[in-house]
Amino acid sequence: MHSTLELEAPGIEHRSEQHEGGGRTMWTAHPDGSWARASTERPRALPTVHQGGPRRLRDLLTDVLDRLITGGELPVTGDRVTITPDGQTPLSRGRWSATL
Repeated sequence: MHSTLELEAPGIEHRSEQHEGGGRTMWTAHPDGSWARASTERPRALPTVHQGGPRRLRDLLTDVLDRLITGGELPVTGDRVTITPDGQTPLSRGRWSATL
């Protein structure tokens, strides 16, 4: 999932923290100022989500999860990448195009 999310928003970073009692907080941030935080008080509870900035990062993650659930795989599964002698790795599939 992280790979697909990285294609949607290159440069995205993730952090998480486990709390006593089993809860967890996850943070996502992007250099463009977008951010999301999801927290739970206990395991398997629905998170409380806060997000801001120009993009809704949690919404992007939800879209990736929806594609996994409804399609059965992530859109980068089975893709091929060519690494050129100078280290460039052009990748193109569907609406994504990136040089890694």
